[in-house]
Amino acid sequence: MASRTLTAESRLLNRELSWVEFNARVLDLAADEAMPLLERVKFCSIFSANLDEFFMVRVAGLMGQAEAGFSVRSADGLTPADALAAIKSRVSELTARQAKLWKRELRPALAAEGIEIVSVEECTPKELQKLEARFSRDIYPVLTPLAVGTGQPFPYISGLSNSLSVLAVDPESMEERFARVKVPEGLDRFVEAGTRLVPLESVISHFLPMLFPGMDIEERALFRVTRDADFEVSDDADDLLEAVELELRNRRFGDVVRVEVSASASAGMLQRLREGLDVEEDQIYEIEGLLDLADLMQLMRLDRPDLKDEPWVPITQPRLSRVKEPARMFDEVRRADLLVHQPYESFRTSFEAFAAAAAADPDVIAMKTAVYRTSDDSTLVSSLVDCAEQGKQAVCLVELKARFDERRNIEWSRELEQAGVHVVHGFPDMKIHAKMTLVVRREPGGLRRYVHIGTGNYHAATARLYEDLGIFTADEEIAADVADVFNYVTGFGRPQRFRKLLVAPFEMRKRLLEEIETVAAAAREGETARIRLKLNNLVDPKVIEALYDAAGAGASVQICARSICMLRPGVEGLSENIHVRSILGRFLEHSRIYSFEAGAQSSVFIGSADLMPRNLDRRVEVLVPVESARSRQELQAVLGSVFADDIRAWVLASDGSWSPTEPRKAGKQVDHQVAMMRRAQLRARRQAEGGRSKSL
Repeated sequence: MASRTLTAESRLLNRELSWVEFNARVLDLAADEAMPLLERVKFCSIFSANLDEFFMVRVAGLMGQAEAGFSVRSADGLTPADALAAIKSRVSELTARQAKLWKRELRPALAAEGIEIVSVEECTPKELQKLEARFSRDIYPVLTPLAVGTGQPFPYISGLSNSLSVLAVDPESMEERFARVKVPEGLDRFVEAGTRLVPLESVISHFLPMLFPGMDIEERALFRVTRDADFEVSDDADDLLEAVELELRNRRFGDVVRVEVSASASAGMLQRLREGLDVEEDQIYEIEGLLDLADLMQLMRLDRPDLKDEPWVPITQPRLSRVKEPARMFDEVRRADLLVHQPYESFRTSFEAFAAAAAADPDVIAMKTAVYRTSDDSTLVSSLVDCAEQGKQAVCLVELKARFDERRNIEWSRELEQAGVHVVHGFPDMKIHAKMTLVVRREPGGLRRYVHIGTGNYHAATARLYEDLGIFTADEEIAADVADVFNYVTGFGRPQRFRKLLVAPFEMRKRLLEEIETVAAAAREGETARIRLKLNNLVDPKVIEALYDAAGAGASVQICARSICMLRPGVEGLSENIHVRSILGRFLEHSRIYSFEAGAQSSVFIGSADLMPRNLDRRVEVLVPVESARSRQELQAVLGSVFADDIRAWVLASDGSWSPTEPRKAGKQVDHQVAMMRRAQLRARRQAEGGRSKSL
C-alpha cells in the first residue's frame, strides 16, 4: 500500500491551479516561434477564451463558497479563499506575460508580414478619413452613451462585452459626469482603415466627442466584465426544457466575478467602477494593452495560408473506402470491429456515413443516438429526420445542459420533434455525456444491432480539430448494453448489470478500480504490470489513490492528461513509478484510452468519461472494451506515440510545475500528431495501391 502518512497537500495537486497551468501551456504555444505566425495568434486567442470560461464557472463557484463562509478544504487542502488568492496571483502573472507577448512579439511579427494593427493615433489623415466615414455609417448609429448621476443609476453591464468608461466635464458649469459606452458586440473587433486594422474601441474612443457634444473628455478607459454563467436545474423541474430556458435567461444577470480594466485607468476611475459594479479590489485585473485578446481569432479569417498550418485533409478509414452503398457499411462492421481515429481519419466518411446509411437502407428499422453537442454542418440531424419521415423509429437523447451549447441544443430539440423524431432530454440532476448510436437492422437471421461508441461529440466542425476515437461494432453483448443505457434514460428503472460496458453512474469507478488492482496484484507477483492512461482530466481521489497503490506495488504507470491532473508524480514513497505528461498541438487531444496490462492479461477501454467525480457519479458515461486484436494493436500504437513524443509534450513535476520535454539528442524525435498524420497518409497510400493492383 502507498504511504498514508502524507498530508492531502502532499498527495494531491489543486484542481483549479492545475487547470491554470494547462492554460499556461496554451500560452507557451503562442510563444513558440517554430509555429506559423497566425497559429501562434490563434493560441493567444484561445488562452483568453479559456480564461473567460474558467472564471464564469470555476472561479464563480469558489467565490460563492467563500462568500457563504464555506471553509471546508478541498481534497488538496486549500480553502476556497486560499484557492482564489492563488488563482489571482498566477492568472495576473500569465495575463501580464500574454500582454507582453502580444506587444513585443506577435504584433510586430504581424506588421512585418503586412498585417498591421494600430491605434487611431497611428493612422494617416487618409486612414482617419476612412475611419470617420465608417464610424458615421456603421458604428455611431448603434452606440448608446449611458450617463450615471442623480436618477441615472449605474447601468447593467453584460458579461464578456467591452465597454468604455468615460469621464466628461461640462466646460461651462465644470460639472463632472461619468458615462458608459458599450462597444457593440455585433461588429468585427478590428476595423479596416485602408490596409491596416484598428481596434473598434480605439475608433469609438477617438470619436467620443460626437457622442458627448460640447463636453470635454477628461478620461476614457476600457473595461470588461465576466459574470457567473453556471446554473443548476432543480430536481423537481416538471419540464426540463422550460427550466433550462429560464436559467439561460437568468444567466445574463449572474454575479460579477472579474473586471478587466485598462492599466491606464486612474485610481478615481477604478474606484467608480468598483462602486458601480459592486466588486472587491481582488476582482479587478488591470491589463496592459488590448483587452479581450480572444477576438484575435478574427485574424484567422485572413487569406494568408503562408502564415497557417498546411490544411489537413482526413483520409477515409481504409476498410470504409470499400463501402459504395449503404448496406455495405453494415456488412463491413459485421465482418469485424472497426476503429476510426479522428481527425486523421474522416468523420464524414465514417460516422456520418454510418448515420446516412441507417437512413438510406430500407432494412434499417430504428436508429437511436445521444447528442451532447452537434453543429449546423453535421448530417446527423438530417439522417434522424430522414429516418422519422420513412417511418423508422428515430430516437435522440439531447443533453440540454451541455454548457454554453444549451440554447443551440434547445433549438435542435424542437426541430427534431417537429420532424417526428422522439426527443428525450434526460435528467435534471445528471448530464448524458455518453457518445453512442444504435442502429437496428432486419437481416435474414433476424434483427441485428450495430453500434458506434466514441470519445468525442457528433460535431462535424470539431471533428476536424479535435483528436478522438470511435469504434463500430456488431457485438451482441455490447449492443445489448447500449440498448439498456438508452432504455434507462428514456424510461425508468435501473439496469441490473452490464455485460461488457463500463457505465456511469453505476459501476464504472468500481470496475476501473478492479482493473487497477489486477495490475497491482501482477506487480506484487513480479509479473508484467503496466497502466497507460490517456485522458483530459484526472481528478477522482479514489482512482488516484488506487494508482498510487499500484505504483507502490511496482507497476509502471504512464499518464497523458491534457488539462487537469491532481495526481502528484515523483513523490518518494508514493509515486516514483508514475510519470505524467501532457500533449498540446494543432489538434485538441480529446480521446480517452485506458489500458491495463497484468501478466498475460490485458484490457483496453475507450469512451467519453474522464476520471473525475462528476463523470463517474453525476453523468451517464460509457467506456467500451476494445476486444479485436487489430483495434487493440492500433490503440497501442497510438499510446506508444503519445508517450514517445518529445516535441509537443510537457512533463509534470511533483511540485505541480510543467516543463517541455527535451528533444532526444540521439535517435528519432517524435511529434505525436505529425506521426499520426503520416501514419494515416501511409495507410491511405497502401489502400490505394492495393485497389490499383486488384484492378490490373
